[in-house]
Amino acid sequence: MKGILGRKLGMTQVFTEDGVLIPVTVVEATPNIVLQKKTKENDGYNAVQLGFEDVKERRATKAKKGHCDKASTAPKRFAREFKSEEYAGLDLGAEVKVDVFNAGDIVDVIGTSKGKGYNGTIVRNNAHQGPKSHGGSKNIRHIGSLATNGITSRQGRILKGTIMAGQEGGYRTTNKNLQIVKVDVENNYLLIKGNVPGPKRGMVIVQNAKCAKKAKPAPELVNYTKSEEE
Repeated sequence: MKGILGRKLGMTQVFTEDGVLIPVTVVEATPNIVLQKKTKENDGYNAVQLGFEDVKERRATKAKKGHCDKASTAPKRFAREFKSEEYAGLDLGAEVKVDVFNAGDIVDVIGTSKGKGYNGTIVRNNAHQGPKSHGGSKNIRHIGSLATNGITSRQGRILKGTIMAGQEGGYRTTNKNLQIVKVDVENNYLLIKGNVPGPKRGMVIVQNAKCAKKAKPAPELVNYTKSEEE
């Protein structure tokens, strides 16, 4: 499964030749460096570890420096593994660029969702509010009974998965089956249709979709540089 590490820069919109507006997320993915190759003989599985975004040496640990020195590169801020046969022929220090993908490819984007603090069940779980009529229940935004669940033999025990108030966001999540609208190798960025997890400047992993839907041809975008030349 091929993939690349990058940063979410934010959202914008592009237009097709037919005048259709497409909301897209811009993902900057400067060349990733192969830091390590794992083999079935030594590690029990085949994989390639990619590093993304240089970090100052004084901010890196000795272990990280030594690990990156084997690939003759500067210490990296992020490193992740990809189990891909397409990367098997790469050597240490080789670059992986955005051209591993093509416009029209279907991908999964993994990131850490925005942290939203402590929230109740209405915000966190889309629960219904209680009745607001005069003389009715005052339980409008509370979660109600927890331990009965309509099962008399299990009273007093809260079942696993019961919706409750708690921390919302700030966890690893995946947006699946997103289409790549444009690949810009010169400027090292991808335009991905729709939204992806995380805040601006948050790190994301773009990889082939595990349960991909049928691929669609990439839309023909308006070429503004062509009109300027004319």
